[in-house]
Amino acid sequence: MLKAEFFVSDSGAIKGFDISGHSGYEQSGKDIVCAAVSSAAYMVVNTIADVIRAEVDAKVDEAVGHMNFLVHDKYLSDCSYILQGFKNHLLFLEEMYPENIEVFYKEV
Repeated sequence: MLKAEFFVSDSGAIKGFDISGHSGYEQSGKDIVCAAVSSAAYMVVNTIADVIRAEVDAKVDEAVGHMNFLVHDKYLSDCSYILQGFKNHLLFLEEMYPENIEVFYKEV
């Protein structure tokens, strides 16, 4: 199962996320759930880091299916809509594929 954990501040702002695992929906290279999550996650990371130019901490290990991303606090207001949209996208995927993706939250 693919697990998506969103890091949330005590005020409710999304600060980043950690995605790990594989959905198991289909074999590697044909898995539409993994593809949907990966594509959206990379769009979020690239938009925040390269377009907004926010300071971030990002780690990716594609071999094991892991991405960790955290926006520095001073950029949260600039990035909030993008992170909220990504969370909504993953919640939609979780609703469609409950056996393959789980979304949860961690206060940081």
